[in-house]
Amino acid sequence: MSQARALVIDDEPDICELLTLTLGRMDIDTESATDVSSAKAKLGAGHFDLCLTDMRLPDGDGLELVEWMQSHTPNVPVAVITAHGNVETAVQALKLGAFDFISKPLDLGNLRNIVEKALKVATAQDDKSRLLGDSVAMQNLRDMVDKVSRSQAPVHISGESGTGKELVARLIHDSGPRGDGPFVPVNCGAIPAELMESEFFGHRKGSFTGAVSDKTGLMQSADDGTLFLDEIADLPLAMQVKLLRVIQEKTVRPVGASNEESVNARILSATHKNLAEMVASGEFREDLYYRINVIEMRVPALRDREDDVLILAQHILKKLNATAALDESARQALLGYKFPGNVRELENMLERAVTLCTSGTISAGDLHMRQTSTTTPGAEVVGNAKLGDQVEDVQRQAIVEALEKTRYNKTAAAKLLGLSFRQLRYRIKKLGIDA
Repeated sequence: MSQARALVIDDEPDICELLTLTLGRMDIDTESATDVSSAKAKLGAGHFDLCLTDMRLPDGDGLELVEWMQSHTPNVPVAVITAHGNVETAVQALKLGAFDFISKPLDLGNLRNIVEKALKVATAQDDKSRLLGDSVAMQNLRDMVDKVSRSQAPVHISGESGTGKELVARLIHDSGPRGDGPFVPVNCGAIPAELMESEFFGHRKGSFTGAVSDKTGLMQSADDGTLFLDEIADLPLAMQVKLLRVIQEKTVRPVGASNEESVNARILSATHKNLAEMVASGEFREDLYYRINVIEMRVPALRDREDDVLILAQHILKKLNATAALDESARQALLGYKFPGNVRELENMLERAVTLCTSGTISAGDLHMRQTSTTTPGAEVVGNAKLGDQVEDVQRQAIVEALEKTRYNKTAAAKLLGLSFRQLRYRIKKLGIDA
């Protein structure tokens, strides 16, 4: 494997020497430049695996160079060296495409960590094929995943329920330099408010009633990896303040601990709610909103993805090991349906159709699509019957027919229905079938 090469841009000789020595000990060959123009010339003339640039340079600034690199040398990760506490400039650098930022005075341990992750960018596994679809919306989403996975910037993923926001977060993690580290997903709406601080930051034995041993927090569990905060809009305001401080300082203090612990986790977040509206109404802190929303991605709704629904349907059927195929009526029905539940609804719809279909071909009628009644607001109905009731009736009839065909041999009936014996037994009990 050839030796990695880095370009260091700083007009202070002491800083250049410190960076060169540090990178040299990591077996990285280093060149230096003292201004923007010479840096551009070197980047254009040679191959580099990494770039470190100071913010203030004699003929411009680091932000200008970061922006130039996105169009001229997009495969070279660049980290910006900023003055201590200059958070606004650091955030701006991340938005322009910087991989990460380093604050002065330089922390060599942090510097080495950032450099190691930057060098992993080029070799990170590209697994965006899990984002299926040929629509323009999905092509744009895959391009965005490719871009943000190379950065360390916080990313906020918005989109309706069921669109696949956690899948996008996992792909950002897997495709980036933290891919070999932990991916820790957290549903912020599922943790009781009184336990949040302990769950997020951990606690020490005896710090409160029930704390019988030390506990590692979710934030520490994601160290050197990614913390995915799903449904972040559900965080109470008090917890939002604590999370903001952790993101800014990169340290946590477990409940009952006297000292803070450093933590290096990338923050990805998601919600189906409109955070900007929540900020305007005072339900979400504005300062936290701008820290987690450095880069925003929106996952498109399934109804906005043209013909992707058929590609997804075939993939789901294959995943279900289904022998049944969609006929023309089913394909047309899928293309015409608006999918309020998005990809999650499509998965549930096809799993139900595969379970109940006995003919080997899935038709439009097997899909049991939702229709909203104009006479009964709020109730999901098909015709005049509630959807849940009709689905149970169809399931009951299919199971009874399968049992009759197999002379009530449950193992054979389960095989005929494409179910496991356990699944069939559960449905027989749930539906009250006399078997």
